[in-house]
Amino acid sequence: MHRATKFAGCCAVLAVLATTAGCSSDDNGSSGSGKKTIQLITGVKSDPFYITMACAAQAEAAKVGVDLKTNGSAQWDVAVQRPIIDSVAATHPDGLLISPVDSTALTPSLQQIQGAGTKVVLVDTSVTEASVGVSRISSDNEAGGKAAAKALAQLMGDKGSAIVISVKPGVSTTDARIKGFTEEMQSNHSGITLLPVLYDNDLPATAASQIQATLAAHPDLGGVFAGNTNTAQGVSTGLQAAGKQGKVKVAAFDAEPDEITALKNGTLDVLVAQDPGGIGTQGVDQALAAIQGKKVTAQIGTPMVAITKANMTDPAITKYFYKSAC
Repeated sequence: MHRATKFAGCCAVLAVLATTAGCSSDDNGSSGSGKKTIQLITGVKSDPFYITMACAAQAEAAKVGVDLKTNGSAQWDVAVQRPIIDSVAATHPDGLLISPVDSTALTPSLQQIQGAGTKVVLVDTSVTEASVGVSRISSDNEAGGKAAAKALAQLMGDKGSAIVISVKPGVSTTDARIKGFTEEMQSNHSGITLLPVLYDNDLPATAASQIQATLAAHPDLGGVFAGNTNTAQGVSTGLQAAGKQGKVKVAAFDAEPDEITALKNGTLDVLVAQDPGGIGTQGVDQALAAIQGKKVTAQIGTPMVAITKANMTDPAITKYFYKSAC
């Protein structure tokens, strides 16, 4: 689950769509060239995480000879994504890569397209119904939450209070991050008081207000875990307004361009970066294997890295920075 705000990101996805627009398909999912067809529906089309995923998927599709079309929600909303799924279902693609924006609400639509013969691969997010998807590819978000907790506790000197601000309940990835963060803090950092989780509905302005209200109620606040990039942006804005930038440590998920800049500037202290490119590449490969009747890997975990000011120029780390365009 990620941010959805930048004009540059919108342009990038439009570019991806333009690239794939020539790959027409008929009702049985085969393109005019006879190639197999795969559709990718991302969570939020303007998010650099999903742009990076789409770019890698497009490159892999070209490499293996598959026609790939990309689409995505304008915002993280079931009511926005469901019509896209239904539209794609009408074209009967051979494969579908999708990042569902809810863990339960979209299950009927996905069961329907899967039942019609399309091989479904869940990328990044997933659904709770185990029968959906021939493969599920994502980061170990629970482990990422634990890594964020460890890093934040160290920065806080294992004292004070900390809070999680995230998007909304019911999103598989962010729920797992909160679980990992909470378990690590409660099990291994007893000197830190963990405040109740707050949800900002993916609105930076809400996160900014929430962090300022928390500071007023808890002057000893020493750390914040921002569950996604929009939340991190709002937390940073709120801390700056309160004059607490640098004093309250912030751990955030992802490594989009704005976050990398914030890390350089000291607005954010640690980033837990995922590998969206790897998810996109593996998604195409697993979908094609399923289409061809070959062996498919049911669960694939992709790596994550912790990025700090100290290591952010290392080539082994910079390869995880997200793109705003292909």
